[in-house]
Amino acid sequence: MPQMSPLSWLTLMIQFILLFSLFNVMIYFLFEKNKLILKLLKNKKTINWQW
Repeated sequence: MPQMSPLSWLTLMIQFILLFSLFNVMIYFLFEKNKLILKLLKNKKTINWQW
């Protein structure tokens, strides 16, 4: 097994961090969208009740 240079370790870590942050952002957006959709659905329900 060849010894990895510090630079390659660094790039590996950076790639991992970038991937992780991207994943977090995607999850965050998904949850925010779901909240918005739920709000809209609730509003629709109340409007339907009023009608």
